[in-house]
Amino acid sequence: MHGFFDIVLETLGTVIALALVGGGLYLALKRSFEPGKIILKLLFTLPFVVGCLWSAHKSGPYGPLYIAVMGIVVSILWTPHIGEWLASPLTGLFDGGHEPPERKPYYSVAMTRRNRGKPQEAAAEIRRQLASFPHDFEGVMLLARVLAEDLADLAGAEDTLNHFCDWPEAPSKQVAAAYTQLADWYLKLAADAASARAALQKIIARFPDTETALQAEQRIAHLSDAEKMIRAQRDRSPVELPPGVQNVGLLDSTDFLKSPEAEPGVVAAAHVKHLEAHPHDTEVREKLALIYARDFQRLDLATLELSQLINEPLHQPKQIAHWLNLLANLQLELGADLATVRTTLEKIVERFPGLPLAELAQRRLDRLENEFKGLKPATTVKLGAYEQNIGLKYGAPRKR
Repeated sequence: MHGFFDIVLETLGTVIALALVGGGLYLALKRSFEPGKIILKLLFTLPFVVGCLWSAHKSGPYGPLYIAVMGIVVSILWTPHIGEWLASPLTGLFDGGHEPPERKPYYSVAMTRRNRGKPQEAAAEIRRQLASFPHDFEGVMLLARVLAEDLADLAGAEDTLNHFCDWPEAPSKQVAAAYTQLADWYLKLAADAASARAALQKIIARFPDTETALQAEQRIAHLSDAEKMIRAQRDRSPVELPPGVQNVGLLDSTDFLKSPEAEPGVVAAAHVKHLEAHPHDTEVREKLALIYARDFQRLDLATLELSQLINEPLHQPKQIAHWLNLLANLQLELGADLATVRTTLEKIVERFPGLPLAELAQRRLDRLENEFKGLKPATTVKLGAYEQNIGLKYGAPRKR
């Protein structure tokens, strides 16, 4: 019975030893840069060791000599690999070990060809990389840039970006960046505001009620002006200038040389009309509020405009704090009481606790009474019947 257990233990030991040796050999082959060489060494080492052991068993007193020769030969063959296996945990901390490098596309060849004035070859090389990495944003944008800027193929650039943006897993920031860039190309390269507007509308449709959509709406609001500016730069024609004023230095006054300023009411009306079409244009709405306050001393209308900006939930804290500070400034200029101005500034502290914006607002609150010293009472300017209602033509601001 005792002999049976000895046989079982010897068998298990042999199996475990073979498993360890086999696993070690497998890992060695997997991690080695020269697996073929290791296989050749194994094919030589196994019969050589068996032969040496058999000869040592049969040769009697010369057995140790065979064992010594076997040890020398095996050490020469396998010492470099054993050293590498033992040192690999330490060296792996510095060189990444045997982890295979991450597969990624390389566009250096394409960039070189583009810089050498070979956009067709550059586009072909980028497409070759994208065949293996079809959703690589860098490659998609590079291909679209070559098509749009170097080959004047805006339709091809749009198809390239649409193919990426239609991918269900495309990151939202990359989709927005792609369509924004497409709008820029249509505007700058083709002065095509309609196509630029269509690209930006895709952002609004894809990400409704988001800050990204709000930014796209604001860009759409200024597309027409940008298109006119670009067309004017392209279609420059000689402009005949009127003769200059003689003896300017001898005149008593040169006020008549100044360009006439537009009437505030006319400018306000133009802003209102613009906001009816583009209600999210923050720049124009802020300008309208300043006209109401500083040209007509109508704090109520200025407050209405700034409140629509302040109460828009998609705006950044920095923007909202700016408009609240601006409203406080206008309240000071137009004679509001201390409690009203304080309430306005306290909204910054309440809405953005812990941010530097709140700290700055608190500092201003601490010295607010000093701001009241030396203020002149505001003068009232009457508005016409149209101007009195000019700020009341659009709907209420979006609720938070």
